[in-house]
Amino acid sequence: MKLQPLPRPVAIVMAGLIAATTQAQPTEPFPVHIEVDAGRSMGELKPIWRFFGADEPNYATMKDGRKLMKRLGDLRPGSVYFRAHNLLNTGDGTPAFKWGSTNAYTEDRDGKPVYDWAVPDRIIDSYLERGVRPYLQIGFMPQALSSAKPGTPYQHSWRPGFAYDLIAGGWNAPPKDYAKWAELVFQWTRHCVERYGREEVLRWYFEVWNEPNGPAYWTGTQEEFNKLHDYAIDAVRRALPEARVGGPDVAGSGGAFMDAFLKHVVSGRNHATGQIGTPTDFLAFHAKGSPRFVDGHVRMGMAPQLSGIANGFQKIAAVPELKDKPIVIGENDPEGCAACPGPQNAYRNGTMYSSYTAASYKRIWQLADRHQVNLEGALTWAFTFEDQPWFAGYRQLATNGVDLPVLNIFRMFAKLGPTQLRATSDAEVALEDIVANGVRGRPDVGVLATRTPDGKIAVMTWHYHDDDASGPDAAVSLKLAGLGGQATRSVTQWRVDKAHANAFTAWQAMGAPQAPDAKQYAQLEAASVMAPAALPALAVANGSATLSFTLPRQGVSLLVIE
Repeated sequence: MKLQPLPRPVAIVMAGLIAATTQAQPTEPFPVHIEVDAGRSMGELKPIWRFFGADEPNYATMKDGRKLMKRLGDLRPGSVYFRAHNLLNTGDGTPAFKWGSTNAYTEDRDGKPVYDWAVPDRIIDSYLERGVRPYLQIGFMPQALSSAKPGTPYQHSWRPGFAYDLIAGGWNAPPKDYAKWAELVFQWTRHCVERYGREEVLRWYFEVWNEPNGPAYWTGTQEEFNKLHDYAIDAVRRALPEARVGGPDVAGSGGAFMDAFLKHVVSGRNHATGQIGTPTDFLAFHAKGSPRFVDGHVRMGMAPQLSGIANGFQKIAAVPELKDKPIVIGENDPEGCAACPGPQNAYRNGTMYSSYTAASYKRIWQLADRHQVNLEGALTWAFTFEDQPWFAGYRQLATNGVDLPVLNIFRMFAKLGPTQLRATSDAEVALEDIVANGVRGRPDVGVLATRTPDGKIAVMTWHYHDDDASGPDAAVSLKLAGLGGQATRSVTQWRVDKAHANAFTAWQAMGAPQAPDAKQYAQLEAASVMAPAALPALAVANGSATLSFTLPRQGVSLLVIE
């Protein structure tokens, strides 16, 4: 794939941002008091972070894609899931921005289906070989089945910087023949069962399409989507009766479209079977933030993402038959377009993205608890863009095979235990405030504490603000209680900030080369690693102990106490 350099205005803005983020920080830290009670459980903390996805499915089989997929699988082998668009698109498998293809379905001269699973198999094999399982999106429409108007180009002509409506094409139309559509889904599911085994495929998620409530991804009506969904779900279940099926992965909380879909799957007439209702094992919607470029810097918009999640939870909780169903926030991100660079998206390479992720995920857990919903996953729509310029400004987890700081936040999440502990910070922004307003006043210095199955205490803290601007450090005093009798305990710290686990600042320091040599590449890889640091032994008296550390703005810290 040909290298596509950043547009000159974007490159200039990003260069300015690089300079701004390297300015000296104010020297006077502000005090923060955090308390953790290791003896007080607050219930289960589900690993909702273990879901990822991308528009471009073919990247999973390429050099950097395979490397990153292994990194994701290593987070929690066998429990990480990946969702990709374009798995049924017609084409030769050449990736492009917001595109991919497998040529799984074509037709001969007589209009008879021809199935070819070679490319889909390579993609799924790449997942499974690296400890990742499919969140299998059934879509989009093969060219031979597309009902798009004659003369409509099948593949879109969009590229970064172009108007987004150019993403349309014949791929996003309803099928000409629903029976052929259903047979395609049935044959694919049956093939997967034969190739990977029934017990393996039972652990996958099957969902239909993407964001059918908007014209970018679906040109049909609501009823046509309900029909598409019903035929696909019935086909999956005919091939594997116990398969985990759901959807509809609407944009946002889905509005009236989601209301009608929920009503349809509960009490509507199934288009495929004629029965009432559609099997539904999980429900999915999307939530995105809204960053802006103001006063020479990026200002994140966490409030729209969190309020959208709250609205999605409310919709599902309001339907008695569905309120206990597992929920996956099928795309959960600071903004909408991973392949769109621009000044408002210049947060992605450094610690703004990582600190935002830490701060937002705690609030997602809190919102699930508040609405009493069964949240199973919050999927990060970010992967990597193969053979692109270094730190090009796309929303990704790695650049040219080198991890970005945000990926280390998921490594921190993976070290958390399943039991949440009581933890408070006097500098944490209240849930109601951050959902309504984001973090626009004082910084959010928050805390999340857990106990691991082997008895370790993991304390995660972050220092976040919506404005990507310099600010004083936080001088954190951490008081721990419920530690048992007198003893000493070892403490290990992992850090992600401008000076730790950050290949972006290392790249800047070496002059931002676009063609690093082998030695520079090794240095960037080393700089990306989140290395543990042993802190002085913790003296415990009467079950309590105190330790102090500095947390810089946009920094995230994880302490593990044994």
